[in-house]
Amino acid sequence: MTSTLVVMLQDERSNPFAALFGGMALLFWLAVVVVVIIGGWKMFEKAGHPGWAILIPFYNTYIMLKIAGRPGWWLLLYLVPLVNFVIAIIVAIDIAKAFGQSAVFGFFLLFLLCGIGFLILGFGDYRYQGPAVVVPA
Repeated sequence: MTSTLVVMLQDERSNPFAALFGGMALLFWLAVVVVVIIGGWKMFEKAGHPGWAILIPFYNTYIMLKIAGRPGWWLLLYLVPLVNFVIAIIVAIDIAKAFGQSAVFGFFLLFLLCGIGFLILGFGDYRYQGPAVVVPA
């Protein structure tokens, strides 16, 4: 059993493509994270919130809820499996509407391709108009 494990480990270490593609995947995801942070920072500032809030886990989601006009307790709904996808879609659509965009923009560019949507809202000529839906907390 251990000899099989040793052979498997030796095969993985001798494969040059494992290091190449592993490193490339890491660089790709690092670039995606940087794009999301830059776009989110600018979008937060346009909405009147501090840009650095995008760097703080959970707090950034709370600020997005405020930008969307949703109550802060919805943050707990992000912890429920499968419900979190529905909540994320609703919040993305509400953020798009708060910037004067359509629900299609919110679903595709803010939910599916969040980094691109944040960059478009942050660096584009879009103004924050306030939440389209104001739900009392």
